[in-house]
Amino acid sequence: MSELGSITAGGAIFGKLKALGVDYVFTNSGTDFPPIIEGLVEARRAGIDLPIPVTVPHEHAAVSMAHGYWQITGRPQAVLLHTNVGLANGATAAINAWCDQVPMILMSGRTPVTEHSRFGARTVPIGWGQEMFDQESLIRETTKWNYELRFADQIAELMDRAWAIANSTPKGPVYLSLPREVLCDPCPNAGLDAPSRMAPVITAPDPDSLVRAACALMKAENPLIIAQRGAGGAAGFAALQALCYQYALPLSHYWSNQLAIPLSHPMQVGADPTPWLEQADVVLVLDALAPWFPDKVTLRDDVTVIQAGPDPLFSRTPVRNFPAAVTLAGPVKTVIKGLAHKMAVLTPDDAKISARRDRITAASDKTRTQVVDHAKAGCAAPMSKDWVSHCLGQVIKSQTANGRRATVFHELGCPLSPLDLEQPDSYFQEPHSGGLGWGLPAAIGAQMADPDRLIFATMGDGSYMFANPTACHLVAEAHELPVIILVLNNEEWGAVRHSVEGLYPDGAVRAANEVPLTSLRPSPDFTQTASASRAYTETVTDGADLPSALERAVSVAINERRQVLLNIAIARTAPH
Repeated sequence: MSELGSITAGGAIFGKLKALGVDYVFTNSGTDFPPIIEGLVEARRAGIDLPIPVTVPHEHAAVSMAHGYWQITGRPQAVLLHTNVGLANGATAAINAWCDQVPMILMSGRTPVTEHSRFGARTVPIGWGQEMFDQESLIRETTKWNYELRFADQIAELMDRAWAIANSTPKGPVYLSLPREVLCDPCPNAGLDAPSRMAPVITAPDPDSLVRAACALMKAENPLIIAQRGAGGAAGFAALQALCYQYALPLSHYWSNQLAIPLSHPMQVGADPTPWLEQADVVLVLDALAPWFPDKVTLRDDVTVIQAGPDPLFSRTPVRNFPAAVTLAGPVKTVIKGLAHKMAVLTPDDAKISARRDRITAASDKTRTQVVDHAKAGCAAPMSKDWVSHCLGQVIKSQTANGRRATVFHELGCPLSPLDLEQPDSYFQEPHSGGLGWGLPAAIGAQMADPDRLIFATMGDGSYMFANPTACHLVAEAHELPVIILVLNNEEWGAVRHSVEGLYPDGAVRAANEVPLTSLRPSPDFTQTASASRAYTETVTDGADLPSALERAVSVAINERRQVLLNIAIARTAPH
């Protein structure tokens, strides 16, 4: 790689990112980018292996695309933004990545430090207007590590450090600020074509704590697992299924943004843990930021709560005071396998477990039947969100039966339970940080990661507007990404209204015909926004017409390889 001696630091960064396993750099460029663009051309001419730079016309979308790509592949990607203003636009998506523990290398240019007499110094008025005392402060609280590049010859070592920290337990985004003068300097080639010299730190549960947790679960009369962030991939997903069934451990997907076990699993008891929590003597909280509603749940005085996950106490969350009699720190799949190993050497009470398994299975079957019945009752004009979710789940089942995988990205769109999904990476919900606009670009990033998978972005009309849809549709068309977008349109901020009603159940809003600060009427014609980028579009107003519309959408995505948008009229009574 001797050719790199004459390439600017701006281009050398790309070569190093490729050596670290980065496939794409999601980018929104600005006046700080001349050395980056010049360096890219130089590197291409030199035949250097580079990640693909993707032009994304809004920074929130760029960061969210890296988020979705990682959720499908498990490979961290890079994002490169424009100085402080670009970083500010991407900050909400960085909050989402931080909350979701998604690793990525986030970078932005920095306005030139010098005013004259140095190559790369300020040349336009915004060089003064974008200068900050502390640009990194925009992102510091939502990254694991941040730094400003001082010299070109730091690139290899700093990128190694950034990659290793991003991938350490708990994972998360890191940030590097890039002054333009430094990017203009030539970069020595040492280390630029090599993987990281630093290995990530992967934690594991304390063995004694595993024994305590295993013993508690084995002795429990009324155990419960609450899972929010899945089971850590396919291996953990399979291991948790077996653990739950073998020891009759019921699992609730309370406000889950990933599946932990199939929704059809006999130990899967639904989204509401309240009746199970009231009786529970042992609760395993599996990577759950907020495992229950403290004001609505009363735990037994003798309950043993086990907090488990990459950061069991969520140490960077200022206030989170859920009990933690035992803590198990480590990747979720490692925790699950560790518990299974420790429980396997204990002596189970087979009769007790068998009786509990039968009881939980009956409750699970009843809950699933109620979910389906409630969803079918929503086939009307306008329809319910649950009906849309049920219909989408049926379409996905028919496709998976034919060997095609599918994933739903949900942002105030299709509720989880009626989807009845069964695969470990078939569902991702918006991060609990609530930075809206995540769903569509994350789905596009996922589609880029797996072009043959059916990717559905289901979102409310407000979430769709937050997603900078024109920018997203442009990227989907430019890269021929056939993502299927369902806009569940109730012409309001439904989540806001339901939050008001939840806090004031007997308040004035319940009786009001119009709720202030929530209306999104008159609704834009979202099909025209998508049609501007040559998407296939339909508006569906009657629930009876939805199944056939979904079949057409899937057919277009598979056979024509282009994006689809269905604008679906939803009843305003539907909750989150």
